[in-house]
Amino acid sequence: MPINPFKLERYFAKYEFNTKYMLSSSDCESLGMAELLQMASPASLELWESLKLGYTEAPGHPLLRAEVAKLYPNISPENVLIAVPEEAIFIAMQTLLAPGDHVIVLTPSYQSLSEIARSIDCQVTPWQLEPTLSGWELDLGQLERSLTDQTRLLVFNFPNNPTGYIPSRQDFDAIIGLARKHNLTIFSDEMYRLLESDSALRLPSVADIYEKGIALSGLSKSFALPGLRLGWLTTQDYGLIERWLAFKDYLTICNSAPAEILGIIALQNADQIVQRNLEIIRENITSAEQFFKKHQDKVVWNSPRAGSIAFPKWLGTESVEQFCQNVLEEQGVMIVPANLFDFPGSHFRIGLGRKNFSEALEHVDEYLGQ
Repeated sequence: MPINPFKLERYFAKYEFNTKYMLSSSDCESLGMAELLQMASPASLELWESLKLGYTEAPGHPLLRAEVAKLYPNISPENVLIAVPEEAIFIAMQTLLAPGDHVIVLTPSYQSLSEIARSIDCQVTPWQLEPTLSGWELDLGQLERSLTDQTRLLVFNFPNNPTGYIPSRQDFDAIIGLARKHNLTIFSDEMYRLLESDSALRLPSVADIYEKGIALSGLSKSFALPGLRLGWLTTQDYGLIERWLAFKDYLTICNSAPAEILGIIALQNADQIVQRNLEIIRENITSAEQFFKKHQDKVVWNSPRAGSIAFPKWLGTESVEQFCQNVLEEQGVMIVPANLFDFPGSHFRIGLGRKNFSEALEHVDEYLGQ
């Protein structure tokens, strides 16, 4: 089956590099090359300065895999595959699924988490987050009712993009228990993990606690390094690593040598980088709360529990799509409406990780005041 256009990415391709304010970017303020290299240890700096631009090991640089494994108590470096994050999703879905399989996918979410399964002729059932006055909620009963004899894969993204939702540990354990009972594989998009508003909210990685769990993560979001194009898959099942490597031979084959060394430096300074990003997010949440309180007749705001994004609801008389288009054309501020996530209703995504967030809000304020 032909794969459908990636609506969110096509929208970004149209506006990202010719619009002054990106209010819907999901990443954090990107680190500069000099800023990152200043963090390097003498040994890592030597790796960078002596680097030869040849082919690299297909699973990833051994030191990079070792640094990734340190993020997971029950994962060894051999159970880590380095790949471009989007490539990693494609590899996993192509090797896990067959036509006729049934897949349950948390929604709203990044389109490829469901679209690749559809392109393989799988039946895809959305498991929908529901907005409430106190925030976003999941119906675990809906998940159980959605199961069929053909269900092979459960896909979710916590912390969630675009809502900033993260379940309680009790609900998370119930989800894992249900998957284990029905022998489901879980694909967990954990790109925003480590960006919880309170570290006590942090969930364990699916790869650590579930024998059929697969975790996706990378450097684009929590580490503010999207330009490196580095991510990884982790799992306790080494047989999957071998299958993924065989499939990767038809894609990138191996990774960028400079990106891998820079990735090693970033992971060796994970605490410093994540703390820097959390400080930006917290400051921007304060600005957002003040802004949306001022405009509560136009927008319903729920502060995210984790991640660098939120998904407020538009209450204005014009459609949310028209609101986003008007702000773009009149104020040079790009905002992503909910329909780009195939989500019904009038929500829109805002990104909380950029340093010019407050300046962008000033322009939205000017539009709303007209």
